[in-house]
Amino acid sequence: TSHTWFWNLIQNDFKTGNIDLEGCMRLLEKMQINFDEDHLKHIFKKTIDKHSGDIISMDDFKAIYRALVHRPEFEELFKAYSTDGNILPDGQLLKFLAKEQFQTEANETTALEIIMKYEPIDEVRKKRQMSFEGFIRYMNSDECSIFKSQHKSVYQDMTRPLCDYFISSSHNTYLIADQLMGPSHLWGYTSALLKGCRCLEIDCWDGNNNEPIVYHGHTLTSKIPFRSVIRVIDKYAFMSSAYPLVLSLENHCSPKQQEVMAECLKSILGDKLLSTPIGGEVDMTRLPSPEALKFKVLIKNKKVGTLEQSLLRMEDDYGGQAEELSDSELQSDDEDTDDTLPLQRTRSPAKRKGDHRSSPLPQKKTKVKRAKIALALSDLVVYTKSQKFVSFEHSLQHQQCYENNSIGESQARKLARLSAKEFISHTTRFITRIYPKGTRMSSSNYNPQEFWNVGCQMVALNFQTPGTQMELQDGKFLDNGGCGYVLKPEFLRDRNTTFTPRNVGAYSKPMSLSIRLISGHQLPPSAMSKTNKADPMVHIEIYGVPEDQARKKSSVVKSNALCPKWNETFSFHIQVPELAMIRFCVEDEVSLVNNEFLGQYTLPVMSLNTGYRNIPLISKDGIKLESASLFAHVWYY
Repeated sequence: TSHTWFWNLIQNDFKTGNIDLEGCMRLLEKMQINFDEDHLKHIFKKTIDKHSGDIISMDDFKAIYRALVHRPEFEELFKAYSTDGNILPDGQLLKFLAKEQFQTEANETTALEIIMKYEPIDEVRKKRQMSFEGFIRYMNSDECSIFKSQHKSVYQDMTRPLCDYFISSSHNTYLIADQLMGPSHLWGYTSALLKGCRCLEIDCWDGNNNEPIVYHGHTLTSKIPFRSVIRVIDKYAFMSSAYPLVLSLENHCSPKQQEVMAECLKSILGDKLLSTPIGGEVDMTRLPSPEALKFKVLIKNKKVGTLEQSLLRMEDDYGGQAEELSDSELQSDDEDTDDTLPLQRTRSPAKRKGDHRSSPLPQKKTKVKRAKIALALSDLVVYTKSQKFVSFEHSLQHQQCYENNSIGESQARKLARLSAKEFISHTTRFITRIYPKGTRMSSSNYNPQEFWNVGCQMVALNFQTPGTQMELQDGKFLDNGGCGYVLKPEFLRDRNTTFTPRNVGAYSKPMSLSIRLISGHQLPPSAMSKTNKADPMVHIEIYGVPEDQARKKSSVVKSNALCPKWNETFSFHIQVPELAMIRFCVEDEVSLVNNEFLGQYTLPVMSLNTGYRNIPLISKDGIKLESASLFAHVWYY
C-alpha cells in the first residue's frame, strides 16, 4: 500500500522525465518533509555518483527519501508494536502510548485522533490503522516533542497578585548592541515584545523642540524619539501575550518634557494605559492579578505621595505642576546613573528613628540635585511605583505592596548569599527587579537562575545578547503558553516560608530523572566542513538551586551530522525540580580544546514529557533549526 501511495504521490513530478536537485527539493517541500540543504546535497550527490549526469529517476528519489526520512530508530519502535511489520492497528498504537510514552490517560479516541491527524495513506487511515509513514510523521510532530504540550498554552492560575509570578523582563530594551557606542533601535522593542517580554525599559532624556528622546545617557549610543517608542509599543504590546505590560521608565527629563511624556502615553496608548486603580477603589493590601490587568500597560516610575492623593488630584487640572521627591522617594534605577540622581545626604526622620542596623548606602560627595517630577507623569503610576531599596527590614516596616525595588546584580548577589531568607521573604511581598551592573559595557548578561532561586520577579537581561543566559530566559518563559508570566512555586509565594536555595528543607519532592540520548538527525554541519560533516557531542546541563547544578556530556560521534547515534543514558537527582532548567547543547568537537556550538534547547524540568521524544534545536541567534533535532527517551519519578 505504501509503495502505491508513494508512486502516486511523486509520478506527476516525473512526467517529463527525470528531475534535478532543484526538482528534488521542490518535491520534498510538497511532501512537507523538512530537510537541511547541506545534507540533501550530500545524499543527492552520493545517489548520482552511482550513474553519470546530474538528474535522478523515481527509484533514485525513493532512495533519497528513505535515507532522509526512514530512520532505523523509528523503525525499531514501529516493528516492536506492529502486528505484521507493516501496519499498526489502533489498539497497538494505544499500547505504545501507554507503555512507551507513559500516556496513562490515553484511550481509543486518542489513538484514533493521532491516526486521523498523521496517517497520510487514505486506505490505511480508513481502516483505523497506521503505516510506518504515519508513525514517522507522528514521531516528528510537536505532540512528540520533549516539551509538554499542556504547557504550550496558559494553564497556571492567573488570578494571584502580580508579585507571585516570574515576569519576563528586558534591560535597556532600546539597545541592539553594546552599551557605549551601539545603535538604539525600535527593533529592540518589537523583538522583545514578540518574544513575550512583559517588562520593557525606556531611558528618557530631554531632546530638542521639547520632544523627549530615548538613549543610554552620557554615551555615544544613538537616540530615538520617545514618541516613536510608545507608538511601536502600542502596536506590538499584546501580540504575543494578553497579560499586562510594564514600562519601566528611567527618567532623566525636566518636568516640562515629563509632561510631554505623560501626554504621549495617554494619547497613543489610550484605553490600554492603566492610570487609575482597577474598579476605582484602592486595595492597599494586595496587588491585582495578571488576569485582572489583561491588555493593560502599567507605568513603573517614581511617584510623588500616595495613590489616594493622586486620585484626589484627578478632579483638578494640574498642568505644569511639578513636585520634588522626598529623600525616601529618590532612587537611582541603574548603577551607572548614580550621578544623575544623587542621594540626599541628610537622613530622613524615619531613618533616625529606627533603622540603625541597616547601613545607609554609600553617599557620594556630589552637589545635591533635587529630582523634580511632573504630577501629570507621577499620577500615571498606580501599581508599580519605583522605590529606593534601603534594606529588607526597612521595606518590611515602611514599604507598600505597590512599591517596587530595583537592585543591581552585584548588590543582589551579595544579599542572596548573605540573607537569602530575608530576600525571599521580601520577594513574597514586593516586586523586585534585578538589572545588569553598569560595567557590562558589551551588554553581557548574568545568570538569571540565581535570582529566580530567591523569587525575584523581574530579572532583567540584555535581550540582544545571545548566550546561555538568554537561553535560560527563553526556556523558562516557554512555560505557561509563553505569556511572559510564570507562577512561582508555592514555597516562594508563602510569606512564612523558610525555604532557601541552600537549605531546601521538605518544600519540594525530589526527582530522579533518566535520559537516554538515542540519536541526532540532520544536525547543522560544522563550519569547518566542506560537505555535511561534524563531530557532534551533546552536553546535558541542569540549572537550579546550587545542589542541583550538574553537567554531563556524551561521547563524540566522528564525522556524522546527518544521523549520529549515541545510545547513552544520563541520570540526574534533582532536589527542587520546580526551579530547575535543563539544557541540551550540541557541539562540534573541532579540537581537544575547542568546540563549535551547533544548536541547543532549554526548558523547565517540570515541562519535560516522558517517553520517546524529539528535541528541537535552536541556533545561537535564537532561531529554530527547522530540520535538526535530537531523539531521546525520558523517564522520571
